[in-house]
Amino acid sequence: MNTFGEIIDQIAISSKIIIHRHVNPDPDALGSQLGLAESIRATYPQKNVLLAGEGVGDLDWISTMDTVKDTDYQDALVIVVDTANRPRISDQRYHQGAKLIKIDHHPNVDPYGDLLYVNTSASSCSEIIADLINTAGNKLRMTARVAASLYTGIVGDTGRFLYPSTTVHTLAVAAQLVSFDFDANLINLKMGEITLNQARLQGYVYDHLEVDDSGAAKLIIPQSLLHSLDLTTDDAHVIVSTPGRLKGVHSWVMGVEQLDGTYRVHLRSQGPAINDLAAAHHGGGHPLASGAKAQDEAEMQQIFTELITLQQQFK
Repeated sequence: MNTFGEIIDQIAISSKIIIHRHVNPDPDALGSQLGLAESIRATYPQKNVLLAGEGVGDLDWISTMDTVKDTDYQDALVIVVDTANRPRISDQRYHQGAKLIKIDHHPNVDPYGDLLYVNTSASSCSEIIADLINTAGNKLRMTARVAASLYTGIVGDTGRFLYPSTTVHTLAVAAQLVSFDFDANLINLKMGEITLNQARLQGYVYDHLEVDDSGAAKLIIPQSLLHSLDLTTDDAHVIVSTPGRLKGVHSWVMGVEQLDGTYRVHLRSQGPAINDLAAAHHGGGHPLASGAKAQDEAEMQQIFTELITLQQQFK
């Protein structure tokens, strides 16, 4: 494991820096990516700093990506944030730079990179980037734009400070960030904003959630439903946490059908660790929040059966 000092020194000597994050980005992926980029830009205006990755969907209010050419990677420092393993890195050209750095808070299942810093105790990668900047002194600046980006990431990954990953240090960092001149209330409102059809999708959750006596639950969102509501698979992210509001539901699996008939799987838990279960189905993540893939409804049922077993063992 490398130190902040080593990463800061590498940033200082690099004239071209490309920052990647994971596919299907969430607020933490975008917030940590943009926050780091804006800090470098504010400190070193002469450096060429680019954001790499595919589209961000309805999170374009947080950040959008730059157009990155193949030639941009020549002699570039590449930094990947908030991404546990290489297959999940958005834009697979990440390895074409001169040097690669990994900064993350997920379990270090794939220790890639020439330098890497992983802190699984951090609430979010945005919290780590804030710590990196605070450690750097005059080698990295904290500005209002940087603070807003990192606050967005922290709010996203802590569920507005409701999740167990929220620590005393998390709240101290958030307090520091909101001391800068940006509208934290506006960010909080945007994080909770949904469309009328997304609200109707939430209603579908309550009507169709299958709850086992163990406290495990399952839901499948068919592509036909998304089509009828004029929603994309990305739009369905707003309902991932919905089952956790129900008394008696302690862990759940949600499968969102993709256009090719496979399922993007969301696993959440208030007790048993579910990241190993996710890893067994081409995924991974945190002990209480992970993602995976399922080829069909049969695999979705298999994941649910395995989740029930974990929930029974936990109880």
